[in-house]
Amino acid sequence: MEDLRDLIARRAPKEPQEIAAIKAYISDTLNSPSRVSLQGETIVITVASAALANTLRYHTAKLKTAAQTDRPVIIRIG
Repeated sequence: MEDLRDLIARRAPKEPQEIAAIKAYISDTLNSPSRVSLQGETIVITVASAALANTLRYHTAKLKTAAQTDRPVIIRIG
């Protein structure tokens, strides 16, 4: 029987394509780090500053196009 730590260490979680695309867009376009997650059917983007969050609000349509998704997007400061 295998140890739980061995099973977890071998597990390679795959990031959904939508999350990878949004992270790449923010990194390439705005040159800033971000955290992106799925909470139910909503994409949640967390950034460090209010200025960046406001700028992302203007880029929401482009983010959805880059990620090829119709899910709602929430932008948080954190």
